[in-house]
Formats: sequence, C-alpha cells, structure tokens
Amino acid sequence: MGRKYRAYPTQEQESVLTGWGHTGRALWNVALEQRVYLWEQRGYTLRSVEQCKHLTTARAELDWVGDLPAQAGQQILRRLDAAYDNFWNPDHPARFPARKKRGHRLSVPFPGQAVEVRKLNRKWAEARIPKLGRLRFRLSRALGGTIRNATISRDGNGWHISFGIHTGRTPDAPNGKPGCGVDFGVSASAYVSTESAPRLMPPSLTESERKRLKHLEQRKARQLTYAKKHNGGKYSRRLRKTITGIGKLRTRQANRRQDFTHKLTTDLAKNQGWIGTEDLRVKNMTASAKGTVDKPGKNVRQKAGLNRSILDNTPGERRRQLVYKARLYGSELRVVPPFHTSQTCAACGRVDPESRKGCGRLFACVHCGHEDDADHNASVEIEARARRTGGAVTNSTRSVHRARVPATGRRRMREAPKPAHAS
Repeated sequence: MGRKYRAYPTQEQESVLTGWGHTGRALWNVALEQRVYLWEQRGYTLRSVEQCKHLTTARAELDWVGDLPAQAGQQILRRLDAAYDNFWNPDHPARFPARKKRGHRLSVPFPGQAVEVRKLNRKWAEARIPKLGRLRFRLSRALGGTIRNATISRDGNGWHISFGIHTGRTPDAPNGKPGCGVDFGVSASAYVSTESAPRLMPPSLTESERKRLKHLEQRKARQLTYAKKHNGGKYSRRLRKTITGIGKLRTRQANRRQDFTHKLTTDLAKNQGWIGTEDLRVKNMTASAKGTVDKPGKNVRQKAGLNRSILDNTPGERRRQLVYKARLYGSELRVVPPFHTSQTCAACGRVDPESRKGCGRLFACVHCGHEDDADHNASVEIEARARRTGGAVTNSTRSVHRARVPATGRRRMREAPKPAHAS
C-alpha cells in the first residue's frame, strides 16, 4: 500500500533536495543511454547490478554524483530495471523507458532500510534521510505497516514524502453482494446500472481558475518567444515564476480529479459484488484528428476538446484502481467488449444506430419503443454482458501483443567472429 504525506523541509534541506532531484534525473538519462548504446552496438543487456559498480566509480570521480546518497542512486538504477521489465512484459501496457527533461517532476527514491520514521505527536512526524537529516512531514494518517521504500518528490504544491508500506493485509472473501455495470462517459462521469441518476465529477477548476490558467499560459507563450529571440533561449526569473503558477493550478486540478476517482472506485468496490466495465482503449479513443499533409483531418479542434474531456474523466485510472480495490474489498472486476454498447437496446437486445442519433442523451429503441437515458441504457447492457460472460473479454479491442524476449536477467552475446580475410 502507498502512503503520501506533505513534507516541510527547511530552506537548506530544500536546496539539497532540489540538487539531488536534478542529479537523479541526470543519472537516469546517462544509465538509459548506456544501456541503449550497449544493446545497439553489441547486443548486450546491461542491468543495475553492473551499473551500480559503475556508479561507485563515478561517485569517486565526480563530486556532483558523490553528493547524491548511494542508496538513492542504486534505487534509481533498480527502477530503470523495473521500467525495462514492464516494457518487455506483454501484460503491462508500458512504453520504452523515456528520458527525463529538466521540467520533469523531481523525485529522490530510497530503500526502506535507509529511512527511519519517528512520530513527534498526533499531527507531526519526521523521517531520517541519509545525508539530509530529519525531514518533518504532516502525519495525516498512520503508516500502518512496515516501510519498504520511500520517495521524496516535488510538485506544484510543494514537497511530499511517499512510503511503500507492507500492511500484511490479505484479500477479503467474496462479499456476496449483487453486481452492477458502470458506463464511464464524458457528460456523465459514471452511470451505475442499479442507480437512477449519474455520478457527476465536480469541475476540476473554477471559472476564475480557468481564466487565470489561460492568462498564465498566454503569458508563458509571450515570454518564451522573447527568450528565444533576445536571450538565446535562457529562461528568465519571470518566466520561471509563470511556469510555477501554471504548475500550481495544474496540480490542484489533478488532485481534485484524483479525489473524485478514489471516492468513486472505493464506493463501487465496497458496495458491489462485481463491477462490469468496458475494455476501453483510451489511447485510440484520444488520438488526434489532424491527419496528414495529403489527407488533412476534419473537425480537429472539436476532436481535441473531446479528447481533453475523455482524459479529464480518467477511464484508464479508474480501471487501474478497480483492479486492486476489488481484491481488497471482496468484489470482482469484469471487463466486457465495448462494441455497440451505446447502440444496443437493454430491453430487446437489438443493435441499431438509429436508436441513438448523434450523441444525444436520449436512447429510443426503434424496434421495441424502449426509452431511457443513453448512458444508463449502456450501463445496463454492460451489466448484462458481464453477467453472461463473467468478465471474459472476447473480441477485445486490445492489439495483439508482440512476442518479446523477457530481459529479467543478465544476457551476454559474443561479438561475431571476424572473417578470415579481414585485417
């Protein structure tokens, strides 16, 4: 389980943590380049065990690398191993490990044995961090287990410390409650088949916050243009202040969205015996409509707005949370094919696009006359499919996984012998 708390470092500690964050980002990029180079040149798979030896040498020769705690550097290399393993795992939808830019979220990871937590009072605690001292954080909830790892990170709202906790909790037995189907949409964030009203997500930003965000983004565009034209691309203090303001609003928006998502998925997992959802491919749903130079797309701006609305409702994150919360609360997640759920009548089962013209909110079956809210009708159809199939996805929209060789251990490939005539 994960636990995240707001941290309050001193001014000296904040300066040190900022330097460590940029050092860790550079270490990640260098380690990734080293792995890519050895694989392309020699077909050799490099892992963190060998790179930790190179890290020891670099710490002795480079002061800026030596300032970073050894445990943090080793943990970064282990996370790079995990990123590679996820990429090679056909059951994990992960891309190739990406390089981290300067604007990437700063984070410093530590193993659990390198961190010691001491409770100060009912509201405050402190963590002893190697080469940093004691870092105070707000104890908003009990840890509730053994610390396996810790990460200090910074976002638009400040510094946080996260702990990976081993609670020893086992999955609950089946709760025996009735199931339901859930349709995740845009106008209605979630419509449960057993309910008569949709669950709507509150606006993630108020009207004044949206105007403020638009103003800051326009100011950033002007300042970037000026920096490229007159300062050689160097960021000024005002530009960095503008970026900080945008980051605060974006973080506030993400926190509100995440709060609604956690409350929704926890309620569904606790109060339902099983939950039926669609096997959506969010990446394909939110693809751009720009097209190509030869075949330009149509309604590009409208499609871009629809993509933002889909991503704002985070259907992929909701499914990810339901996967592990269903096990914790004794329920089951059943995933069904999404084909024609919005065009299928929940009463007679006939599929006809004329039953729902366009993207209207009314579903009126042209065969049996059944009328209902379009999203509620889809949720009832999802429930029926989940009840029939038990959650076995047939004709899934997921692409066929490519055959990949797992790189879970070290693998050596000798260089090809030179031909006899070569000098």
